[in-house]
Amino acid sequence: MLNPQLVYLVQTDTTAGFLSQNAHKLALCKQRDIKQPFIICVDSFKTLQTFTRVPLKYKKEVRRSKKSTFIYPNKKALRVVKDEEHLQFLRKLTWAYSSSANETKKNFEIEYAKQKADIIIEDARGFFEDTPSKMFKITTQKRRRLR
Repeated sequence: MLNPQLVYLVQTDTTAGFLSQNAHKLALCKQRDIKQPFIICVDSFKTLQTFTRVPLKYKKEVRRSKKSTFIYPNKKALRVVKDEEHLQFLRKLTWAYSSSANETKKNFEIEYAKQKADIIIEDARGFFEDTPSKMFKITTQKRRRLR
């Protein structure tokens, strides 16, 4: 069983990232403001429903989207992971705060990431920096792309 208080370095579906259920410890690793919220990665739509309610108008879009993060009306940013290799890890936690494995506003450096993580989990892909997830802010009536 994984310890939810530790910071894990894993290759996510989008880029090399830090994952943890401890947002405070994750913010310290990233050297960023503790008040700045993190994306929450979840392993299923059932888990997603424990955090927020998806507006009826966007249920189909959220269900079909890949590598997309949605900021919901309750101000939580959630992403349902569909990449099977990343899911193998995430299913053990069911959900985790997620952030790229680099210092805030800087590029990915493997040595920095390995130094800051409590546990390193490397799969066959290794670690690499890739494009971040698309991000949308949705309300009950409209959707706006943020990145």
